[in-house]
Amino acid sequence: MTMPSTHPVTPIGPAGTAGAPGDDLLRVTEFLDHDSEIVQDFVAKALPDGGAGMTDVERACALYYAVRDGIHYEVYGADLSRDGLRASSTIRRGMGFCVHKSIVYAAAVRSVGIPSRIYYGDVRNHLASPRLEALMGGNVFCFHSLTTVFLEGRWVKATPVFNKMLCTLYKIKPLEFDGRADSMYHPYDEDGRRHMEFLRAHGDFDDVPYDMVVGGIRRAHPRLFESGDRTAAGSLVADATGPGTSDAALRTGAS
Repeated sequence: MTMPSTHPVTPIGPAGTAGAPGDDLLRVTEFLDHDSEIVQDFVAKALPDGGAGMTDVERACALYYAVRDGIHYEVYGADLSRDGLRASSTIRRGMGFCVHKSIVYAAAVRSVGIPSRIYYGDVRNHLASPRLEALMGGNVFCFHSLTTVFLEGRWVKATPVFNKMLCTLYKIKPLEFDGRADSMYHPYDEDGRRHMEFLRAHGDFDDVPYDMVVGGIRRAHPRLFESGDRTAAGSLVADATGPGTSDAALRTGAS
């Protein structure tokens, strides 16, 4: 297992330039287990013929959409154990929230030779459901996660988190990614309502700083945890549409 390390913490801003990273940002780690068969199969489905003939930007974009729309975004019933945060575990379950999905994307791009790191910050989410706000203790969410990828000589932020179906339900414009501009949540939704504000940066990490992230989430949002390392049961789909709505029915063909 590699020990996580950080770059100096900087405010959220536009994509930045930097020197070429070393091989340490391509390696397999405890959580970015892209040597596992399940991660390799996920990447192979997103990149026919292994991405032959594609540029790094094209590979990064294809994998972004595979993670964004191929893994359902769900805060409820999430596994935050060490095993549960492995990229392979999230792909196997087919769901997770920002912490899980950013790990999957970081692992997937590393598997095709694109350096990646995981970024954490605290955000104010103005569009959380009343139930989720009650569990979180307000609308400030600690340790929101995204991925930074090194493309064309610069670091770019990517957030392959909220899938299209949930964006439709919550009236949020889906985040696109072209591999060149930062892809981050918008401050306003489609109706002009305040959506998300970035409040504090925790920095970039080579691997998941597990105790810092999960411990920080647990301290900031103790009611979110139902038992052990699992979050409370529920459904973001049901929060948006009513308890009688089937997640599976809405997910079919809508992600």
